[in-house]
Amino acid sequence: MQLHFREYGSYSDRRPTLIFLHGLFGAASNWHSIARRLEPRFHIIVPDLRNHGRSAHDERMDYPAMAADVAALIDEHGLDSALPIGHSMGGKAAMWLALQRPELVAALVVVDIAPVTYDHRHDAIFSALQGLPLATLTGREEAARLLLDRLGDQGLVQYLLQNLVRHEQRWRWRLNLAVLARRIDTLTAFPEVDADESYAGRTLFVHGAASDYLKPQYRARIDALFPHARLRVIPGAGHWVYAEQPDVFFSVLNRFLES
Repeated sequence: MQLHFREYGSYSDRRPTLIFLHGLFGAASNWHSIARRLEPRFHIIVPDLRNHGRSAHDERMDYPAMAADVAALIDEHGLDSALPIGHSMGGKAAMWLALQRPELVAALVVVDIAPVTYDHRHDAIFSALQGLPLATLTGREEAARLLLDRLGDQGLVQYLLQNLVRHEQRWRWRLNLAVLARRIDTLTAFPEVDADESYAGRTLFVHGAASDYLKPQYRARIDALFPHARLRVIPGAGHWVYAEQPDVFFSVLNRFLES
């Protein structure tokens, strides 16, 4: 599958190309501010993952498929390797790529996620998105109000509304909601890894102090699969670390990229 992507900066053989991967319900635009700050020094590719944004819809939605999409993107650009930076679902796709195709991964950054199975927390979001009356919707303001009534979180509503677009006089979701809902148990899990598999490259795990996605008990699993992993906590941030504390996140990321 060819992914739609945004590109920043210009290629240099002195530095790895960065590939930013968004989370569930996200899009390439989530990383725009961070990519712009790195653009003067790096070549950056930011795709919409399958069933998200402007990329194609497909019935298959799992981490081997997403990692294969990113591997194809690396090959499409004629790169020997790249440095994936993935948030949440995108972090799991990046980890799977590193474990299965380590020759393609120069180093790895994982944002607020671990290689473990999580409880499914998304029923309310799927219900709210699927219940929005697209056929009679008067505009984005009405959509925001209806979603806020259901979800009660202004930040989350604005994050979700990036996927609402008007096409041929009708509102629609860019997301493939039906497939995402059917595959959510796969997305909250992590594929089985062979006992001898690990990624030996430099790895940074960044997580928000107010998030519960990276618990202390997950450290053993991280160390087993990513033996050279370093963990950094961002104070004052929840799950959307890069959006809630962008300056601190950028500083931590930049130090890793320069090291």
